[in-house]
Amino acid sequence: MEHTEKALAYFDNNFNCAQAVMAAFADELGMSEDAALKVSTAFGGGIGRQQFTCGAVSGAAMVLGLKFGKAKQDEDEKKQLTYSKTVELFDNFTHTNGSTVCRQLLDNLNMRDEAEHAQIVEKGFFQSRCRKYIADAVNITENLINNPK
Repeated sequence: MEHTEKALAYFDNNFNCAQAVMAAFADELGMSEDAALKVSTAFGGGIGRQQFTCGAVSGAAMVLGLKFGKAKQDEDEKKQLTYSKTVELFDNFTHTNGSTVCRQLLDNLNMRDEAEHAQIVEKGFFQSRCRKYIADAVNITENLINNPK
């Protein structure tokens, strides 16, 4: 199953956007599915449902960190490459969707407000928009991984 299908399957099984993206890449990045799901949990809903950075984008940034990031024995170039890839992720996602801010992506509706959350559900944003954002984040991430420089 390809990354997009995996990510959408996670999302359809009650995992958040960040979890969906992160877990779709976990195996090939040397991380267990459970670890990927746990570490990315807090990033859903724009970080704890505060609707800051879109969870799909946060999950993608974590994937880039695992793929390209700097560990103890690595050169600083790895950190710089990761920053560069992350900027490309944000730029591409913004170009495609107009923003990386969860609240803006959901018509400025507040998912922590009961009435506004009901509007998000009623309008089908989780199923239409969030699924698209997950697919977009995964596709951008795949392109960034496949173009290592």
